[in-house]
Amino acid sequence: MTIPDPYLRGHGDTRYRVTHYDLKLTYKVAGNRLEEKAQLYVEIAEPTNRIDVDLHGLRVHKVFLDGRPAKYRHRGQRVVVEVGDRVPGNRFLLEFRVSGKPRPVPGVHGTSGWEELTDGSMVGSQPHGAPSWFPCNDDAADKATYRIEVTTEPEYHVVANGTLTDSTRSGATTTWTYVMDRPMAPYLATVQIGPYTVHERKASVPVEVVHPKGLDVGDGTAFEDQGKMVDFFADLFGPYPFAEYRAVIVDDDLEIPLEAQGLSSFGRNHVAPEWDNERLVAHELAHQWFGNSVTAQRLSDIWLHEGFACYAEWLWSDHRHASGGGAGVQVRAAEHHAALGPTPDGCTLADPGMEAMFDDWVYKRGALTLHAVRALLGDTAFFDLLRSWTREHAGGTVTTDDFEAHCLRWAGNRDAEMDALLNAWLHRTQVPALPEVPARG
Repeated sequence: MTIPDPYLRGHGDTRYRVTHYDLKLTYKVAGNRLEEKAQLYVEIAEPTNRIDVDLHGLRVHKVFLDGRPAKYRHRGQRVVVEVGDRVPGNRFLLEFRVSGKPRPVPGVHGTSGWEELTDGSMVGSQPHGAPSWFPCNDDAADKATYRIEVTTEPEYHVVANGTLTDSTRSGATTTWTYVMDRPMAPYLATVQIGPYTVHERKASVPVEVVHPKGLDVGDGTAFEDQGKMVDFFADLFGPYPFAEYRAVIVDDDLEIPLEAQGLSSFGRNHVAPEWDNERLVAHELAHQWFGNSVTAQRLSDIWLHEGFACYAEWLWSDHRHASGGGAGVQVRAAEHHAALGPTPDGCTLADPGMEAMFDDWVYKRGALTLHAVRALLGDTAFFDLLRSWTREHAGGTVTTDDFEAHCLRWAGNRDAEMDALLNAWLHRTQVPALPEVPARG
């Protein structure tokens, strides 16, 4: 078995892949008590007689393989399941019965996964928190479709990934069912539970702001232009990649917002009409294209998420600048270029190291790399490049090598210049000169 991601040791198993998850959760908010039946539709990728399934902090009661009891051992964060002699292409259904009080998974960058709120709960799993609430193959490269069913008290509103297909009250509980029919990495799966109401925004796809009752998220807040942002980015990056988009605002303050597939989570401290909040709204939305639909195969390539989302902030600012609002894209680029020093400890943008992968320089140097590509190609070719990138890799995983090859393809007879540019920004430690790009009209 090879290591799925060197930055995420102890997670994932390359001997199999999951094609679909069917998760049925019963959750009591008071006491943070979860009971779950999780079905994993498995396909073997390498010859093996056992597989490792990731699960943190929950108790396993039973495991079934194609309906029959299976032998298993739960050690730490791994459930080792005996599956008999298997060869690539073999398929079977694994079913887990688990329960407990879900808690986040600790790591170098703090905790991630299932979090209790003052009144409810939320899930933000990047990069390693998915096993905090369901058995999974915790590897971003192993994407699957999902059906998520949550039963809880009727006073709570539940949000999960995908389309809400049913909400039924029965006695003292309500069951909510969501279906995500586009491939999704485990860390992007989420459940949000709270005393929420829904505010709809006009856009080319359904857009909702889900928020605590009594909290204003309309005009004059950071979420005022949420619908316009969706359409603006769709014009630049290609069609919005999912059926709907939701911004969930929890009734607690959060240090940072968190993206999930088809939705993002914010704290109530992100609502005020300030640029720092508005840019975060833009940043998390941009991850739907860069990170969620097109996902880095390894965490060493995280700039393919964060650099792109950071550049989307600057593009939105430039758009507002054209209307008499925010700063132009060149102003944003110059501001962050001036503050950017050589990469620390000999790291590079293409391999920043596990401890540094979420450092601010990764975001800003990544955005400036795109700015440099744009300066070389010009606007028409650059945005064509972005749209073809999201189209060709929709629902898949990518590497920095893939992006370099994509850029060289678009460079035409300037391929030598493009190669030198990418080498300087991605594989060297010094900061290249500031690229010059005029503001968009």
